[in-house]
Amino acid sequence: MNRKVGQTEELSLYSEELQEDISLLIYLPASFSPLYKYSLLIAQDGQDYYRFGRIPRLVEELLGENIIHNTIFCGIPYSSVAERRKKYHPDGEQHEAYIRFLAHELVPFLDERYPTLQMGHSRVLAGDSLAGTASLLTALTYPHTFGKVIMQSPFVNDAVLHKVSSFEQPSLLEFYHVIGQDETNVQMTDGKFSDFLTPNRKLHALLTERKFQTFYEEFSGDHKWKYWQPDLKRALTQMLHI
Repeated sequence: MNRKVGQTEELSLYSEELQEDISLLIYLPASFSPLYKYSLLIAQDGQDYYRFGRIPRLVEELLGENIIHNTIFCGIPYSSVAERRKKYHPDGEQHEAYIRFLAHELVPFLDERYPTLQMGHSRVLAGDSLAGTASLLTALTYPHTFGKVIMQSPFVNDAVLHKVSSFEQPSLLEFYHVIGQDETNVQMTDGKFSDFLTPNRKLHALLTERKFQTFYEEFSGDHKWKYWQPDLKRALTQMLHI
């Protein structure tokens, strides 16, 4: 049986916040119609989620089984490892501007171009590693704009924990959070090695203590798409379910 295939659009959006053109990778499902309203799944590391995460196939499968809401995927690819760190890392030079771009420029652009459900709980941010960190911090900054976050093995430091600890409205946000039990010596883009597991356990404990709505699991594996990709079907099901 032939699998349904939707439409992929490669767009560019100029960001005043970042003073540069930002590439966008949009996937419209095969059943797309301007007569319907759509949730948004917005992924940092967008090219990776499209290719390695196989988001189009998963969206079509889950829509075909009537498991998730109508959903448009928007992936934001990174241009280089150095640029990725500038935008995603809590200490990155462009981190705050990138978060403003997501809330003040990207969302209005998508809402104007597509028939979206313009509510926080209908917008899901997703990311792996540093991309998960950027997604988390964006939702904490703009909880009325982004209501849900998928975090796969996010980078967590004291700045991240402080942001979670000081957030005043936990009822606004919902998290899907996984980390590998073997992520105790992860090589980062600067060549250094870091324990991701212990800080993620601290993050989970804090989210639970603060009474955020959160799903958490430690999978058997390390910091690779080999483990993140099989996890995505459950993540999309939980965060976009009908």
